[in-house]
Amino acid sequence: MARRLRYFEKKRGNRRTGSSKLGFAWEILAFGVLLAIGCVSLWISVVRLMLPEWQARQFVEHRCAVVGKQIGEHRGGDGTTYRPEIRITYEVEGTSYTRETYDVSWRYTPGREKAQETIDRFEVGKQYACWYDPADPSVCVLVRGDNAWVWLVLVIPLSFIVIGGFGLLWRMLQWGKSAERRAAMVQRVQPEELFATNGKGRPRFPGVPDDTNITNSPGTRLSYRLPVDISPAWRLFVWAVACVFWNGIVWVLLVVAVRGHVEGRPDWWVTLFLIPFLLVGAVLIGVLVRQMVVTTAVAPTQVEMSQHPLHPGQSCRLFVSQSGRLEVNSIRVRLVCEEEATYTQGTDTRSENREVYGCEVYRREGFEVRRGQPFEAECELRVPDKAMHSLRTAHNAIQWKVVVEGDVSGWPEYKRAFPVVVRPDAGRDAS
Repeated sequence: MARRLRYFEKKRGNRRTGSSKLGFAWEILAFGVLLAIGCVSLWISVVRLMLPEWQARQFVEHRCAVVGKQIGEHRGGDGTTYRPEIRITYEVEGTSYTRETYDVSWRYTPGREKAQETIDRFEVGKQYACWYDPADPSVCVLVRGDNAWVWLVLVIPLSFIVIGGFGLLWRMLQWGKSAERRAAMVQRVQPEELFATNGKGRPRFPGVPDDTNITNSPGTRLSYRLPVDISPAWRLFVWAVACVFWNGIVWVLLVVAVRGHVEGRPDWWVTLFLIPFLLVGAVLIGVLVRQMVVTTAVAPTQVEMSQHPLHPGQSCRLFVSQSGRLEVNSIRVRLVCEEEATYTQGTDTRSENREVYGCEVYRREGFEVRRGQPFEAECELRVPDKAMHSLRTAHNAIQWKVVVEGDVSGWPEYKRAFPVVVRPDAGRDAS
């Protein structure tokens, strides 16, 4: 009787690889644990830290007299911790209250010196400002608290929730679907679809991408304006989110480490642990700044074509426009074909991309682009004879692109791609 969940699967010959089912289960468990840790940590942070801080904002200011003070001690598994205990007396609406207090959290913390500094600020017999809860006057504090770091603590549980939640959702959507089944679902084509049309009188070919997203935007000089493959604004947004997310977590840990050094309780393990994270954060900031420079300094590039889709051996007119205020060392336009392969190795899905064809169709060097006077050029683009047409399946793709590459004086080089569709000849779409 075969086991339902195998620890190992035979791969080839005498070699064995880890079970994909077991790996899938471990991934589900790992993401679920991260999500649970994030939810519990968020609940604790809100209830124990943020909610008391917010409620203290509603307290009413009053006057009280200090009648005693001492340092409270607590001995536990982590050693002895301390807190300031200030005994005060005050009167609200004819009722007298006496209690020991200091701030809203009133937590025990390591370091007797800090607690001693706190109680030294108060003298017995003198009056000080205090704040009491109007709903319960017996609750009173000498410091309402304005700890901005409390809000930064949210970064840690939210990061666990985002990583665990999205990872769990992504893996659950693939539950019970093998790579072969997904490929079969994509590649399954009904017989009548082989001779169907795309609504424009052109035959539809299985696996060939539709060009609707390319031909739905008319150009100002030629027939069609090509959409950019990845907008620079989206790339900038992704880097900004990654930079804020990473450095937000590092900032919280950095505050904890610096506070320990300031209070004379340095934790060198935390400090050394932070160094690589700080370096990664610095690299992310550098990449973000560079991306901002490229996005703001080099204005959008526009590419238009006289006709679309293309066919092997066909030529068309190409129009390129580059605006901004730039001193351009060189700009060139290339027709590129890239091959992408997606394969499964164990429980991992990997993709490889390489350029299999590239041809320069236009080049110009040493010129200046003035503000309000964009650089414009027209050239001829020709698809090679017997070229492979565009293709998109579950595991393979052939992508044709018009790539504009610019070398600008004083700025980083930029590269912008505009996808095109090359269709099989087939009598030039039965035209």
